[in-house]
Amino acid sequence: MKPVLLTTDILFLGLVSAAIFYAWYASRHEHLSAPWREVKRNRMGMSAAVVLATFLTIGILDSLHFYPRLNDGENNNNYSTELISVFDALVTPMRTQVEKTYSAPFAIFAFAKENVELANGKTAREFPRLKFGGAHLQSLDERAPDLLKKSVLGIVTGVCIWVALLALLVGLLSIARKSSMRVTLSTVLRGDSDTPWRVIVSTLAVIAVIVGMVIQLSPHYHMFGTDKVGTDVLYQTLKSIRTGLMIGTLTTLVMLPFAMILGIMAGYFKGWIDDVIQYLYTTLSSIPSVLLIAAAALILDAYMIRNAESFSSLVARADLRLLALCVILGITSWTGLCRLLRGETLKLREISFVESARAFGVSHSTIIARHMVPNVMHIVMISIVLDFSGLVLAEAALSYINIGVDPTMESWGNMINSARLELAREPLVWWSLCAAFVFMFVLVLAANIFADAVRDAFDPRLRVVHAH
Repeated sequence: MKPVLLTTDILFLGLVSAAIFYAWYASRHEHLSAPWREVKRNRMGMSAAVVLATFLTIGILDSLHFYPRLNDGENNNNYSTELISVFDALVTPMRTQVEKTYSAPFAIFAFAKENVELANGKTAREFPRLKFGGAHLQSLDERAPDLLKKSVLGIVTGVCIWVALLALLVGLLSIARKSSMRVTLSTVLRGDSDTPWRVIVSTLAVIAVIVGMVIQLSPHYHMFGTDKVGTDVLYQTLKSIRTGLMIGTLTTLVMLPFAMILGIMAGYFKGWIDDVIQYLYTTLSSIPSVLLIAAAALILDAYMIRNAESFSSLVARADLRLLALCVILGITSWTGLCRLLRGETLKLREISFVESARAFGVSHSTIIARHMVPNVMHIVMISIVLDFSGLVLAEAALSYINIGVDPTMESWGNMINSARLELAREPLVWWSLCAAFVFMFVLVLAANIFADAVRDAFDPRLRVVHAH
């Protein structure tokens, strides 16, 4: 294979690496690790963290792109022109088993009648058999027993996956605690530690069983049906996870420098600097963000049409539009955090230790770096996790009105947008909309629950209340 890293891949993997580095750095500093220990004690928060980690794993696997090698038997240096990811390679049956058009979940016949040539040479209007869905079955009567059999095998597979994950978890904990695996396993299962390991293990068990059922069923059935062009809806939904994560994380990368630099400067220096920054974010926030995004999207579309030869593939074109959307959303969404940081900095600059530092002649840059930034980080952390779910929903809304990600890119917004026409059919085609809704709901709900846990741990006022 020939590895390829798109621009969004580099930025996303860079953010993941930065998060890992921050976790390592925080573990070595008590003032940083103490709030995260509070997060680890939150049962709902840790359950949500496991769900988010599952989505993140899929997003990372889908961000490792490559051109597969062609097995032409003559020249092994030939590569396919189709750019795929590691995730695509793992779910090859879902990706490659494309039907002619719509089919319902777990169906073995197409959703609409077609002219079918019978064995006697005559033509009749019937529901044709699917090319891949249930192709191993001889008749419809065999479907229910086969589904039951494969579901049981999926549960068994999921339990095996869960046992392997549990063994890995217990092994790592036993190494960290320098104890035997038996003692560590007993501690995990009894819940004798501050970290709610039983909740974490239970959530892992549910996820593992779902994964096991997908492994057993997806090669033989379209679990969420197919869309208008016959693509597996479950595959589309899973591919959309990367798009949602990109919007939620890369937008933060663009937003944070504006919000932190301008917010802290406005609150610390006050005077004309504060007036200019206030005028800037007040003016920007008064302009409807949808209009700015629509204008930027139209400009970008015009640029890509004029410079079509600059893009090596449709994937590169879609990647540029996704990156542009993240930049636009970041530029239009930093004002709220900037206001919060300005207000907090105005309060901090009057505290005695900051006034003492100024009296001793400490430079402004040193005061900001050592006193201001560390003391506003709880607001930054809370805002990041709270804004994530809002940005995921924003992508769906923008794609619904055709100013979001590229139409060729899988996203929940594009699925909802295409479902508009499907809902007008008779009989109703409902599975694309439901699949996008369920996955978006799970991701946003998990993000909100985790955000609540982070807010409770990082907000100093809430910590004081809990202490009393």
